[in-house]
Amino acid sequence: MDRILRRTFVTVAAVTLAALALGGCVSPAPSAPGSTADSDTGGEIVVYAAASLADAFDEIGEAFTAAHPGAAFTSVYDGSSTLVAQLAEGAPADVFAAADEASMQKAAALTDESTLFASNTLVIAVPAGNPADVRTIADLAEVTTILCAPEVPCGAASATLLDLEGVRVDPASLEQNVTAVLTKVATGEADAGLVYATDVIDRDDVEVIVPAAAAQVVNHYPIATLDDARNPDAAAAFVAFVLSDAGQAILADHGFGAP
Repeated sequence: MDRILRRTFVTVAAVTLAALALGGCVSPAPSAPGSTADSDTGGEIVVYAAASLADAFDEIGEAFTAAHPGAAFTSVYDGSSTLVAQLAEGAPADVFAAADEASMQKAAALTDESTLFASNTLVIAVPAGNPADVRTIADLAEVTTILCAPEVPCGAASATLLDLEGVRVDPASLEQNVTAVLTKVATGEADAGLVYATDVIDRDDVEVIVPAAAAQVVNHYPIATLDDARNPDAAAAFVAFVLSDAGQAILADHGFGAP
């Protein structure tokens, strides 16, 4: 199983950053609270989130703690199915953000009602220079290809995309999160891999090919607070921030689509 990525930080509030917090929400999100420095949003908030959200949620965490000076943001990133298993075993999380609705449904007994907050599609990633000369998704059947495992969202989406394209791939390995796929491609351990479009933004160690049917396979990301959250007020405030104009703008900057 791949290494879990855990990141923790606290930021100092600034007047200009505080103005970013909890603006109007995008549909279908509920309205976010108008206050950016509520007294009940202090303390540590632990967010379990899909690996593909790591960069965007790190930035959202910084903006959230700037708007809520007493809050400390801790994140755990991994494949959604791995996170669901950890939550079921009692992992101490306040918020869960999954890379697809099926993963959130598996955690339904542990969470409050979820809300969609972002979307994503798949691309083919190849090492810089494209040494295997991959041009289309059909070429994945002829080169060393790495895929996400079928039980994780990027793997389920990959299987759907390959079926739509009529391509059968015998993967060299099946990874538990999309970060592992991209790492193996970038380091030349594989000729190609299917990853999320957001994972390859601003990368110069990989090149990207957009499959013809990519727009037909869209992952919708849900977020919810945990029923046994240790910091439920801060958890609710964090979810509201993700759904706010400020949170949505950060997600868009990282390549995510609207819910």
